[in-house]
Amino acid sequence: MAAVVPAAGAGVRLGAGVPKAFIEIDGTSMLVRAVAGLLDSGVVDDVVAVVPAARVRETESLLAPLRADGHLVVVTTGGAERTDSVRNGLAALESTAPAGDAGYDVLLVHDAARCLAPAGPTRRVVETVRAGAGAVVPVLPVVDTVKEVDDDGVVIGTPDRSALRAVQTPQGFDPALLLAAYDAAGDVATDDAGLVERLGEPVVTVEGHALSFKITTADDRMLAEFRLNPPPPRPEEPHD
Repeated sequence: MAAVVPAAGAGVRLGAGVPKAFIEIDGTSMLVRAVAGLLDSGVVDDVVAVVPAARVRETESLLAPLRADGHLVVVTTGGAERTDSVRNGLAALESTAPAGDAGYDVLLVHDAARCLAPAGPTRRVVETVRAGAGAVVPVLPVVDTVKEVDDDGVVIGTPDRSALRAVQTPQGFDPALLLAAYDAAGDVATDDAGLVERLGEPVVTVEGHALSFKITTADDRMLAEFRLNPPPPRPEEPHD
């Protein structure tokens, strides 16, 4: 099994002055945490990190310690859009496969910004693809009421919350299906499973995890730091 980790985004909303995936959470970059988490899941063999061209050499150095136990960790350059970056990552996997290799059974795509994602959802995704599903995404129920609005911000509908799910990564795919979806992609997409949906193919869901939240804003970063370093419990107040 192999994973593509698109990490070429600028991260403007975080306002840290460096590409988002290279921002550190408790002293370790989001990219390193994301790649290490995939490899530590026990079900991912190889990873391709897709980064800005100016960061390739730096990334090679950052990820060098993770190249152990036979894992292939490849670094390639990203594109203008997320779909371009994932496409580059898929091409890098194909070009680095050993001669005579039959290819991968499962391909994952995982956002570097979801760097605290635990192993459980990754394993569930992989197991479900191996069981025959062509595309699998981890999800959580939507807890807030959601409104649909028009261009002027006027509410035009309230979807039934019970049928809504927040989608996370890693998303898993049968390799042939994911490649076909990218071959057919004609425009930008923020979600790989969405490309599969355009082919009319079903997408299966599995249980996600609260720690798989996406770090996009400064508040998200603070939450990630807090989850890694929660404050010690307060001592009990003495009773009179």
